[in-house]
Amino acid sequence: MRTKKQWLFLVLTVLSVLVIVIAGAIYLFRDTILEQGIQKVSHKFKTEYNAEFNVGKAQFVGASSIELENIQIIPDQKDTLLSVEKIKTELSLLQLLTGDVQLTNLEMKNGFIQLVKNKNGRNFDAFLKKDKNEESTNEKKDYAKLANRILTKILNLFPTNMNMDNLSLRIEDMGKKINFHMHHLALENEKLDTKINVSTGTFNQDWNISGFANSRKKQADLLFSSADTSKIKVPYVDEKYGLQTSFDKIRLKVDRIEMDFGKLHIDGLASISNLTLNHPKIARKDVVIKNAQFDYRFLLGSDFISLSENSVAQLNKIKVKPYLEYNTEEDTIYKLRLKLDQMKAQDFITSLPEGLFSHFEGMQAEGEFDYNLNFEFNKNKPHKLIFDSKFNKNNLRILKYGEANLEKLNTDFTYRAIENGKPQRPVFVGRSNPNFTPLDSIPSYLKNAVLTNEDPSFMRHRGFISEAFKQSIAKNIRTKKFARGASTISMQLVKNVFLTREKTLSRKLEEILLVYILENNRIASKQRMLEVYFNVIEWGPNVYGVGEASQFYFSKQPEDLTLNECLFLASIVPKPKKFMFQFNEEGHQKSYAEKQQKFIKNLMLRRALITPDDTIGQSIPIYISGRARSLLRLKVIQDTIAIDSSKATMTEFEF
Repeated sequence: MRTKKQWLFLVLTVLSVLVIVIAGAIYLFRDTILEQGIQKVSHKFKTEYNAEFNVGKAQFVGASSIELENIQIIPDQKDTLLSVEKIKTELSLLQLLTGDVQLTNLEMKNGFIQLVKNKNGRNFDAFLKKDKNEESTNEKKDYAKLANRILTKILNLFPTNMNMDNLSLRIEDMGKKINFHMHHLALENEKLDTKINVSTGTFNQDWNISGFANSRKKQADLLFSSADTSKIKVPYVDEKYGLQTSFDKIRLKVDRIEMDFGKLHIDGLASISNLTLNHPKIARKDVVIKNAQFDYRFLLGSDFISLSENSVAQLNKIKVKPYLEYNTEEDTIYKLRLKLDQMKAQDFITSLPEGLFSHFEGMQAEGEFDYNLNFEFNKNKPHKLIFDSKFNKNNLRILKYGEANLEKLNTDFTYRAIENGKPQRPVFVGRSNPNFTPLDSIPSYLKNAVLTNEDPSFMRHRGFISEAFKQSIAKNIRTKKFARGASTISMQLVKNVFLTREKTLSRKLEEILLVYILENNRIASKQRMLEVYFNVIEWGPNVYGVGEASQFYFSKQPEDLTLNECLFLASIVPKPKKFMFQFNEEGHQKSYAEKQQKFIKNLMLRRALITPDDTIGQSIPIYISGRARSLLRLKVIQDTIAIDSSKATMTEFEF
């Protein structure tokens, strides 16, 4: 009678023999299994990705190494996605049987991967589609699962160790081409080192990439730098968007990509040194950011994408804690919070990017400040927009101005408008100029009409109108473009006197900062600001200030203007060079122009800025008697020529 130990020993012996027999059988028939595994992969590519997976030759080398030759992935009716002459890697037999391939210890030579977008579509779209078990027309998109699936598929393409020779990554976007060519790439013991040649239609350059990478742990720390002393140029964006971009070094670090309780965590760090940007919509010259770093913490859920408030963005000495969220749980909601802890004002000034704030160069300040912004927009409830901006200063004082010396508003000075980069004729803002009109000589009708139309709360606000700014943001988000601004008279004054009229990011940012400094440090009184404003703004082609405007349109001095004439002048401030389009062929104002002036007048009545008695005898149509009348006649001639040309074309067509 056998004991329990003897039975157990017997069972284990039999199982061991079976394992050895099965392993031996698998080893003996491994080439057949390999062929079946390739067939499984090929079938998966065909059924799930509508693509051909072809292998010219496949064989085992040693115990677990596999050599493949002439490998191709060709999406149906699309450009080849991958073509490699030779691949040697290690695969488990389980992966071959299941078709779920993850590459390890990869060796590749002579081949390319190419991502193509052309008139036939994109050759990689099928590989980004949803898994079948996730497809549902009735379910909302799960952002965490979608991002995790895409990242996992990408990372599975990268082995833990690899050696590559003569391989390229080619990208083509509607004829615009980029080629990343590697003569040799080595990833051993998680250390990566390679040199890549980057070529486009505009430049050719060698990059060095070194650092740490482990796709299975989903971690990496890579450094990109130029192979010589030149700066790295960023490909594609110059041809696609006209944006010239270069930098010295970029560090990209990923510490964590982890799915946890239905939420995807992505943590890491990115930094860049001496980033240079050049685009006519950004600034007139190169914008240089010496050092920038972003310590990011992204969190994705089923119905939200967010940047955690634990993230820190640093620009030189400026550190900002941002929070961003896009949420579709019930309504579509955008959230933004910014927190700038207390810092020295001078550190802030010296940290501003070179070229983006050229009018602040040389400025000196003392004291400290902190800033907090809370913004929230509900797409379905735009009227409930939240915009709370708080700037707290501590003994803040400007010691020296830069190029934009705001103190000159309190003195006589020469003003020259800048149009298309060219200075216009000089206009002296002072009493020695016969066209200069002191504030007390400007009729109240005109002052109140312009304020009503442009900035009703000018005398009360500190440079910005919160409610108008909220409405501006809401409309711009709804229309997905910059459809409405929230410009105040303070902003118009700064733009005219100290800046240019160019529509660049640089000009707008400088305008905001200069207005804040002007208004919150009481550098000039509201009355003086208004006086300068009325004497420098454009009121027509080469017409600057109310003194010139009253002569140009009505051949009279400002103090002699009637209510209707003041309403007309107020109505053309937004588009002064197009005033002639308010008039018809007979020189009479069109109905829409009269309605606009009537609207301003009714607002003034409602606000008790004028009385009903002021409107008596003011119903006579506007008559342009000054030099501006010649432009009305010129417009009539141009319109007549255009109409005659149109008739002639129609007649020729009819015959």
